[in-house]
Amino acid sequence: MFTKAITKKPCKALIDGISTAMFGEGTPIYEDAVKQHDKYVATLKELGLDVTELEADERYPDSCFVEDPAVVMERCAVITNPATDSRNGEKLEIVSTIEKFYDKSQIFYIEAPGTMEGGDVMKVGDHFYVGLSDRTNAEGAKQFNDIVTKFGYTSSTIPVTEGLHLKDFVIYLENNNMLVSTLMDKEPSFKDFNRFVIDPDELYAINSMNINGTILVPDGYPKTRKIIEDLGYPIKLMDTSEFGKIDGSLTCLSLRF
Repeated sequence: MFTKAITKKPCKALIDGISTAMFGEGTPIYEDAVKQHDKYVATLKELGLDVTELEADERYPDSCFVEDPAVVMERCAVITNPATDSRNGEKLEIVSTIEKFYDKSQIFYIEAPGTMEGGDVMKVGDHFYVGLSDRTNAEGAKQFNDIVTKFGYTSSTIPVTEGLHLKDFVIYLENNNMLVSTLMDKEPSFKDFNRFVIDPDELYAINSMNINGTILVPDGYPKTRKIIEDLGYPIKLMDTSEFGKIDGSLTCLSLRF
């Protein structure tokens, strides 16, 4: 059960955020992004989380995607090593906040030549699936495994061959249920899960987010919404369309622990 979250306000420079245009075209409208982010934070609070809200940082256009520079869990935290130059400095800015919640003996770092971003790390119970992508390499995954196994966790790797991060194409909803893309449906590591394949025109909605039994679902994707509702989960629709223009989605916008 999550009790805490960390978020970071979007900066005006987000209009220059990295984008592949996979989930939305055009330049984000800053004022609309702020409103969407405020609603996101309010929803986390409504669901019982104590949210630490960090101020915007104009040096880093993508820094509202606070999930990427750190991976947090019950027993330890890992400061990642983002692969892109424009984002790498974000790891330094998150450390002081992580230190408020973890003893320094519980905080570890991915070191070069290893790279990692939190969007490639999906936790299922005490196991982590780590996506090998343009943002997370094999050395980063190895270092992560060496860290988390000291605390009783396990990890394995999954190739990410269709986009940015692992959690853009597979998400764990709990209760053995997963939302997956067509390619991730064929991934052998996921064969024992109840997999629900999301239509290609609703791929953005794969990145839904379970907060203590309630699923936050991107607004505007009715087929995915129905799948989740039919599974019996209560849902809250969230508009993150401005963040989609720079490859961002629901899980990207917070660290939850």
